[in-house]
Amino acid sequence: MAAGRAASMASRLLGRGRGQVIGGRVMLKLDPRLLEQLSAGMDVTAVSATNGKSTTTRMIAEALRTRGPVAHNLTGANMAPGVATALADHRKAPYAALEIDEAHLPAVAKATGAARLVLINLSRDQLDRGSEVKMLAERWRQMAAQLPSQTEVFANADDPMVVWAAQAAPNITWVGCGQWWTEDSALCPECGAALRRDQAGWSCPRCGLARPPAEWFVAPDAAHIVTPAGAVPIRLALPGRFNVGNAAIAAAAVQAAGVAPELAVKAFERISDVDGRYVRACVDGHETRLLLGKNPASWTEMMELVAPSEALLVTVLNARGADGRDPSWIWDVPFERLAPRRCWVAGERRFDLAVRLDTAGLDIAGVSLDPFDAAGVAAEGQGLDVVANYTAFQELRARLVP
Repeated sequence: MAAGRAASMASRLLGRGRGQVIGGRVMLKLDPRLLEQLSAGMDVTAVSATNGKSTTTRMIAEALRTRGPVAHNLTGANMAPGVATALADHRKAPYAALEIDEAHLPAVAKATGAARLVLINLSRDQLDRGSEVKMLAERWRQMAAQLPSQTEVFANADDPMVVWAAQAAPNITWVGCGQWWTEDSALCPECGAALRRDQAGWSCPRCGLARPPAEWFVAPDAAHIVTPAGAVPIRLALPGRFNVGNAAIAAAAVQAAGVAPELAVKAFERISDVDGRYVRACVDGHETRLLLGKNPASWTEMMELVAPSEALLVTVLNARGADGRDPSWIWDVPFERLAPRRCWVAGERRFDLAVRLDTAGLDIAGVSLDPFDAAGVAAEGQGLDVVANYTAFQELRARLVP
């Protein structure tokens, strides 16, 4: 742990990053069983999804803090090294709320002896360096089948991939979180037939796989979470119906840890941003909102927020290793819903994105490497809605939130 802290400090001093990953790598190199040792005696809740895991984990952490200290990888370092650093930094915490990368969930959940698993969604993301969606679902399914009966699984009933994977677990609570992107689950994961979708949910006409009844879900007005004991009012500072879905599954998980839904919701309502997501700042006199759009599913969710906004839309695209080097996923995003919205295009792959947005019918006001150049064409008093993918988002977060 001392070696890990030294490596983390060196990383920060050299300006190479926040140090969570390199510190964890050093510790795990010296002791490969460190996760098992650090989590011994902790009540661990592990959260995984393609989208929404950072926000849901933050909600769980805030709710658990009403009972005591919590180990939490707040900055999103969600593989084994980042988890090791979070646990080492909070060795005496009785609780842990851990965001886990989808591909690393089986190994990390086993190493930490997680008492609860929260499974929210699966969709395409970084396919050039990650796995195809069905392959991830198969790994989750194998993990679920091997879970001990005391491990509680909280799974999204609205995502067919998650249901197919989680149904192998012996102890499941189904939660209706919603699903806004369905292109990665058009076919039944069990038999390959086209799924039917209607107001009741989804089902397979061939093998019978269907949406299970949810014990927890978001009310139609999105102003209540319906629990087995009744409806709980909720008014989040975080925007979007999808975040109410995240709150529903978070509330279900923390009730199992002893936090009543009413108390959990109050904790959720105090959260205004999640490591820079949804943060607001001023750029050259323009109120600027920072949003993360890293894949087709998350961009589709962001449209709920930016479509009704009168702010100038600023889109930012990089394609580094952490983003996935293949940016062709932008052609799957339904940008046509935003036409003829005026927008500014930025980032290292700005020209790829500009072609996509022009094809979708958006009015491109300008193209530049720096997204904040958009302030020069925004009308007086007009805000900026900046939607960036992963590495671009991290750089902008550092600029807006020193």
